[in-house]
Amino acid sequence: MKIVVAHNRYREAQPSGENTIVDSEIAQLTAAGVEVLPFLRSSDEIPSMSKVAKALLPISPIWAPRAQHDLSRLLTEHRPDVLHLHNPYPLLSPWVVRTAHRHGVPVVQTVHNYRQVCSSGIYFRDGVICQDCKGRALGVPAIKHRCYRDSAAQSALMATTLAVHRGTWRSVDRYVALTSAIADHLRDYGIPDERIVVKPNSVPDPGRPTPLGDGFLYMARLSPEKGVDLLLDAWRRHPVGSLGTLRIAGDGELRPLVEAAAAERDDVVYLGQLDRAGVRAAVEASAVVIAASMWHDVLPTVIIEALASGRPVLGTALGGIPYLVGADAPHEPAGTGPAQVASAVAGGGGSPMPAGIGLGDAGWVVAPEPAALAAALPVARAGAPGLAPTARARYERTFHPDVVTKQLIDIYAGVARTPDHV
Repeated sequence: MKIVVAHNRYREAQPSGENTIVDSEIAQLTAAGVEVLPFLRSSDEIPSMSKVAKALLPISPIWAPRAQHDLSRLLTEHRPDVLHLHNPYPLLSPWVVRTAHRHGVPVVQTVHNYRQVCSSGIYFRDGVICQDCKGRALGVPAIKHRCYRDSAAQSALMATTLAVHRGTWRSVDRYVALTSAIADHLRDYGIPDERIVVKPNSVPDPGRPTPLGDGFLYMARLSPEKGVDLLLDAWRRHPVGSLGTLRIAGDGELRPLVEAAAAERDDVVYLGQLDRAGVRAAVEASAVVIAASMWHDVLPTVIIEALASGRPVLGTALGGIPYLVGADAPHEPAGTGPAQVASAVAGGGGSPMPAGIGLGDAGWVVAPEPAALAAALPVARAGAPGLAPTARARYERTFHPDVVTKQLIDIYAGVARTPDHV
């Protein structure tokens, strides 16, 4: 099988889980015997472009002529079975779907965000969830609020792009929804069920989990939608040292807030931006990983990394987080699921789960509110040993590379062009 993987890489200065996932997926497919033809562009190329190329940038989200020319040549030369698209903006454009179809090549797209509808892609504005553009022919609210790169002109361009390519998106042969929440988003957009497959991402297997550490780890971009300020508010509602250590890793506009908290309290440690070895060490030093997202976060990779290391997760009940921790999925077979560890999770003694805390196979979910998160912190700390084995089991069953790569190859086989269409 021969697959073109098309992706516009985000800037390296802006750490991207999507870039990491695409690289990992290419490696996993290659290891499985699939011939992968990468068709990659990077936003880091933009500063070094010629004046002519830069002059054409404003239209590139709609058309991107250079990308279409290069893709046509690749498709003609290699005659692949499928084109797998990830992020098309800004240097590829959704037009690559039309180019592939013109060559008789079916298209699979992994949906990493909500940019079929939302110009920013995250359904989040001014500190709250926003879906003002949902159902509109043109996203006028996005233009009014400068949702794309804080620019009215660029927001107008992106809103126009989304309107122009509504038919393009509805022509994609198969959508890979990373979670059940993204599948719902696609159905709401008008994609029929038979063209949607739920297949999550994966991370490499780190091996047998080490014994649980102590305390909590938050590892994400330090920006409002990721909820680090929500977490710090909840954490301050407990006496210093009562919950162990809160480790915070990442960088972003709210870094001064985190640094101030670390200076204020001995039980808050700021780790900065971590490399892969640092991530592994931080996960192993902790007992619970926190995903405090304030938006409908699609699939935080840190959660899969936590499960792979046998660390349960405390998250907000938004986006794909309930799916990831198994809070919206059937429980395990008798004797192995969360019902069997509920006593430990609730703090022992057979106490019922406190109101407002949802229990899954691999963690807990709560409303994105300081009081709710504060109430869940001691529950998660007490319950971590009980859920650690089922966290790892959920990774092995649902997010292990062997499982996920087989799913992806099956998706390709389901749409791959036949000799009659070559």
